[in-house]
Amino acid sequence: MKLKKFLVFLTISGMLFFVINVMKQQPIFKAPKTISEEVEIALSYYPDLNEIPIEFKFKEHIKKSTMQAQPKFSSFFKSRKKRSYVVLISKHIKISDKEFNTKDIPKEVMIGWLGHELGHIVDYQSRDNLNLLGFGLHYLFSVDYIKHAERTADSVAVDRGMGDYIIATKRFILDHAEISETYKNRMRKFYLSPEEIMQMIDKVD
Repeated sequence: MKLKKFLVFLTISGMLFFVINVMKQQPIFKAPKTISEEVEIALSYYPDLNEIPIEFKFKEHIKKSTMQAQPKFSSFFKSRKKRSYVVLISKHIKISDKEFNTKDIPKEVMIGWLGHELGHIVDYQSRDNLNLLGFGLHYLFSVDYIKHAERTADSVAVDRGMGDYIIATKRFILDHAEISETYKNRMRKFYLSPEEIMQMIDKVD
């Protein structure tokens, strides 16, 4: 009888151990249903973020940006392991004078955009609190630092195997006739070009 109870105990313990480990392997995120599939695909390239809480949420307007990844204020001064993040997504993606509903954005383009923002989070996770605060200040006041930060996020995404998605996002903007040259020039100035990304992909391969 005691042996039977012991075997039952071992079985239950094994099942709990399995469930807990499976849960640890799953990303901790919240996202609107309309983009949940794209979020899951983008996150699949970032297994090191599985235990980092990330919330994806729509916002009516994001100044000078389509998406924005940032630490949640409540966790900013916590250790890196206890930080949580939010990725803000403009409800209606507006590029210069052209407005696109999120549902109309091609799937691969949305995945590329999300992958770029997750690249920022990987960068943030490599920084302690003081360094992260300095990053924010530099980003606000230094054009060169903006370029460095955005190219770093692109590079992280490409290194994770998201090169084709990142290129799709760039092409969506650069090849779109209705998007102004002013916005396209900003893309060329601050972000990796499709040609640079192709070179990176070739090196990885």
